[in-house]
Amino acid sequence: MDAFGHASVRHPDRPDRFLLACSRPPEQVRPDDILVFGEDSEPVEPCTEPLYSERFIHGEIYRLRPDVQAICHHHAPAVMPFCVSGVPLVPVTQHGATMGATIPFWDSRDDFGDTNLLVTTAAQAASLARALGPHSMVLMRRHGATSIGRDIEDMVFRAVSACRNAQIQSAAMAMGAVDALTPGEVDLAARVPPSAVARAWRCWVDRLAAA
Repeated sequence: MDAFGHASVRHPDRPDRFLLACSRPPEQVRPDDILVFGEDSEPVEPCTEPLYSERFIHGEIYRLRPDVQAICHHHAPAVMPFCVSGVPLVPVTQHGATMGATIPFWDSRDDFGDTNLLVTTAAQAASLARALGPHSMVLMRRHGATSIGRDIEDMVFRAVSACRNAQIQSAAMAMGAVDALTPGEVDLAARVPPSAVARAWRCWVDRLAAA
């Protein structure tokens, strides 16, 4: 994530709430920065710290998708060409299959006309959540992407895999035709065992600690 990305997790004891930091660059978030938000995407306790203006993304997706336990919104350079061009992002790698066979687009212009491109209201976020539908990722035209998961580790695995898939797809498109996975291959390859997700998670944690 860049300085403007953010990630959240559903509250473990209150499914109608979620945990999200106050407005901080991801690298600077500390435990004391984590706040509890209600269904209205507002802190349940008084807070004087600035908040992410796009926190509504998290609240509305949690509201629409009871199965979602973690969410990440980002602007990774690997996915931005797809957001700008409208070229479909398709699974071309084994772990890219965790995106699913179809990655939907959301265009704020369809419902809201000209905006500053940010998702700063519940209505905008609800529109985005509807575009996400049952999928695990949605591309936001001219803006970025939002990924979801069954837990934090699963969400991070899907988001990282999607970015790597996007990078590889872009490089392959520059060379010629892209051979995407078949629906059957996507179905089989997407069944990543928890042990594999845990292996990747440990790798990333170690790299972060060594940074």
